[in-house]
Amino acid sequence: MTLWSVGRSDRTTKPRRWGLTHVIDTGVPIEHLRGQLDVVADYTDIWKFGFGTSYLDPTVAKKVQVLGDAGIDACVGGTLLEAAWLESKEPMLLAWAKEMGFPCIEVSNGASGMTAVEKLRLIELASTDFVVLSEVGSKDPADPVLSSVWAEEMAADLAAGATWGIAEGRESGTVGLYRPDGSVKWDLVEAIAEAVSMERVVFEAPRTSQQAAFIRTYGPNVSLGNIAPNDILALEALRRGLRGDTLGAGAHPDGAP
Repeated sequence: MTLWSVGRSDRTTKPRRWGLTHVIDTGVPIEHLRGQLDVVADYTDIWKFGFGTSYLDPTVAKKVQVLGDAGIDACVGGTLLEAAWLESKEPMLLAWAKEMGFPCIEVSNGASGMTAVEKLRLIELASTDFVVLSEVGSKDPADPVLSSVWAEEMAADLAAGATWGIAEGRESGTVGLYRPDGSVKWDLVEAIAEAVSMERVVFEAPRTSQQAAFIRTYGPNVSLGNIAPNDILALEALRRGLRGDTLGAGAHPDGAP
């Protein structure tokens, strides 16, 4: 029974097309997953099996089914597809993902040296059977980050068949979108926002400070990714203004925190 209504009333509800919470799973046991979903299923939209963990997890097909029953889309991590591509086995990887029941797959080129043209080919190939999330940005902190390049690449990926574009931040929150201290590169964010609809962008934001900054800037329905499973409920509290970092906060019209 709901005793009262408190916090943001403009939060989207499932099934969501924006305001996504995109989780990274690096090895959650299936029994733990079942118990966790009793609490957080309503606040979770995409559950990514990070890097190559889906290939190593013997319970992956069962986890995909449990997630689907909870209304959550399971997603193959992009690094696994990159690993398959390096060995010219991407068709085999896609066939395996389909057999396991994955509805989503991430296409990235941040670790393998894959060209943008080849990435577009993989997006077109994967989009025939999967919802595609396409990641932009390198995982190497030494690689230059050019706002115009990121924006153009994400727009091209979406045009090629990706449903959402992901802006790289890694699970550390210290590369791509972020400086080594974890602060947001707002010029990069603004370039992306000008190039594509914000409803089609997922910003990787593993740290609470980063999540709060995006919510204060763009409101509760900004899509955020690489959320740790144990942080899902805390993120939803941030979105609804039920945590000190966003208490009473609305979106800033100037696009800066």
